[in-house]
Amino acid sequence: MRRPRAGRMRRPRAGRMMKADTRSRLESALKSKSGDLKLVAYMMAGHPSAKRSIDVGKRLAASGIAALEIGIPHSDPLADGPMIQKAGQVALSNGMTVAGALEVASEVAKEGVPVVLMTYINPVLSHDPRRFAAEAAQAGVAGVIIPDLPMEEAEPVTGWLRSAALDTVFMVAPTTPPDRIASIAGHSSGFVYCVTVTGITGARKDLPAGMPELLAQVKKSTQLPVAAGFGISRQEHMRALRGNADAAVVGSAIVEEIERAGDGVSLVRELLKACR
Repeated sequence: MRRPRAGRMRRPRAGRMMKADTRSRLESALKSKSGDLKLVAYMMAGHPSAKRSIDVGKRLAASGIAALEIGIPHSDPLADGPMIQKAGQVALSNGMTVAGALEVASEVAKEGVPVVLMTYINPVLSHDPRRFAAEAAQAGVAGVIIPDLPMEEAEPVTGWLRSAALDTVFMVAPTTPPDRIASIAGHSSGFVYCVTVTGITGARKDLPAGMPELLAQVKKSTQLPVAAGFGISRQEHMRALRGNADAAVVGSAIVEEIERAGDGVSLVRELLKACR
C-alpha cells in the first residue's frame, strides 16, 4: 500500500468550499432531522438532595435525551406549577444555592449532553451576572433560560452570558403577537422556547387546539430549533408535536417521578418511542 508523502494535504476540489458550521452545540443538538422530535428533560438541582440530583441528572443524560434543563430553585418561581414549586422548596430547604446548582450542572455536563440552566433573574443578580456567566461557562453549561427577564430589559445580562459563549433562550407564549414573536426569536440563540399553554408548568391531559398554528408562526420567524414546553407528559403529546416542533420539553412529569424516588428514565424512554 502506497503511503501519502509526509506534509502533503489533499486540496478541496475546485469550485467547492467547506462551509463552516456556526451553530452552537445546543442548536445542533435540538435541530430536528427527518421530522423526528427531540426530547429535552427537566430536573431541579438539589431535589431531593444535591447528591441525588447529580445521580439522576447523569442517568437522564444517558437516556437518549437531546438536552437537559436543570432548574435553579427560587422562592418566587412565577412560571412553575405545583410539582416544580414543591421540588424547588425541597431543594432550598436542603440548602441548595446558585453555586450549588452550578456544581450539579458541572457534574452532569461531564456526561456530554448539553445542559441548560433555567432560573429567574433575582438569583442571577444576587450571584452577580458576570460571575454567574463565567461560572456557568466553566461548568460546561450550554445555555440559560430566564423566564422573567423580558428582552427589552435583557441587557447587560444577556451580553455577559453570550460573551461567555452561553446561549440565551427566550420564551414565546400563546398570547404573544406575531411582531413580538419575530423580535423574541431574533433575540434568542440555541433555540426558541414555545410555551404551549397560557399559565404555569404542570402535566396536562391534552395540548391546546391552537398549538400547531402557534408553532408554525414561531418557525416562520426563525431558523433556530423551536422547542415546545409546559404540560407535555404523554406519548400522544409527542406524536402531536412531531412535524410541528423540533423538540419537546418534559418537566413536571419527570420531577414527579423523581419525587417518588425514581429517576424519570423509564418515562423518558417511553416518550422517546413516540418521537420517531
